[in-house]
Amino acid sequence: MASAVTGAPQGFDAATLYAYTLLQPDTAARVRAVFPVLGSPAGLAAEATVCAQLLQTVARGDNLALAAPLRAWSEELRRR
Repeated sequence: MASAVTGAPQGFDAATLYAYTLLQPDTAARVRAVFPVLGSPAGLAAEATVCAQLLQTVARGDNLALAAPLRAWSEELRRR
């Protein structure tokens, strides 16, 4: 999947979609299944980038509903 964002790591768009489905675990799991770049070594940079960007928005008071799932995702990414 090519990214619409110039210079973004491979899988950036899929990681963004995944992030916004974290509140719906079944949908999030489906996104991961449909986009195998997620979870791959190549997609790790995209996942970390999107997660960090969205955690920054949480720190500014936005996307507060995603705060806990993003923190859990961040911890998962650190373990990889």
